[in-house]
Amino acid sequence: MRRLLVINPNTTESVSTLLQHHVQRIAGPHIQVDTVTARFGAPYIACEASYAVAGHALLDAWAADQCAMPQALPDAVLIGCFGDPGLWALREGSAAPVTGLAEASFFQARRHGGFAVVTGGTKWRPMLERLAWGLGVAEHVVAIHTVAPSGVELANNPESAITLLAHACQEAAKDTSVKTVVLGGAGLAGMAAQVQPYVSLPVIDSVIAGTEYALFMPTPSASGNRFAVQWRHVSAELSALGQT
Repeated sequence: MRRLLVINPNTTESVSTLLQHHVQRIAGPHIQVDTVTARFGAPYIACEASYAVAGHALLDAWAADQCAMPQALPDAVLIGCFGDPGLWALREGSAAPVTGLAEASFFQARRHGGFAVVTGGTKWRPMLERLAWGLGVAEHVVAIHTVAPSGVELANNPESAITLLAHACQEAAKDTSVKTVVLGGAGLAGMAAQVQPYVSLPVIDSVIAGTEYALFMPTPSASGNRFAVQWRHVSAELSALGQT
């Protein structure tokens, strides 16, 4: 059985539980989905500092999984955060393909032309703009709309979240150059289907996009799970995967 490792790079267990439920449902019964939570960092990622720490937490969680399950290494890794902290860093060391919710949903959306992004957390706009440039899709991003509550706060109050997100998606869809709307966020898993009836354009669920993309990514050329770094003062698991 193929194994998909989902890493939640924030410390909120309820987000991991939500991801596990939705990703397993999307992946189907023939894929083993294991979701792990960052061992340190912020309860939700909503600023530059928490994003930076989340990249370290992602590598640490991945290394811990490698050490805990050496006989059942993942066939793919999905970063369970809309913003993909640590994406390129983990790809350097992972023998399994790695993607994130933002990369996967951006790639899906650009196939239809220009797209808008709706997500929670007002400080996410510049971070997502940088990510779009790094992924080579910036010219397809027409607009990024953020709402004040974080993804975790939206997940904790789904009824009001649907109203708020539907309005943001409706506003995004008014631009005639927008062909799809990406509803991004681990905490927003499953909400795109509830928002869709209120929006005239297709609404992409970043968790669905991330799961599907992770399962069909080609295996990279890396032969092992290691980093070309001599770590100091990191976790024992991460240190073990660096140069000695």
